[in-house]
Amino acid sequence: MILTTTNTIEGHKIHDYLGLVSGIGVNSQKAKLTFNVEKYYKAIGESIAEVKEMAFQNLKANALNLKANAVVGIKVDIELTAANYVTVSLTGTAVKVA
Repeated sequence: MILTTTNTIEGHKIHDYLGLVSGIGVNSQKAKLTFNVEKYYKAIGESIAEVKEMAFQNLKANALNLKANAVVGIKVDIELTAANYVTVSLTGTAVKVA
């Protein structure tokens, strides 16, 4: 599965546009608060990475349900709430490429 933020894939031709797909990830527990700023930012960064991977897995699964072999034009939105929950949402266009 090819995933890209661009609208084309160099060396490939898009044959079918199959529709919009999305993937969402939310951490199941909020990041731990600490008085050490370095530890806090490290924990937030690790949480974002974990949730982003979850969102990409959901995006791929949704694209595969449409029989796509690529997703183009992916947009990434990362939100950190005041309660330290991380949400990552992805949207893109599922396509068939050759």
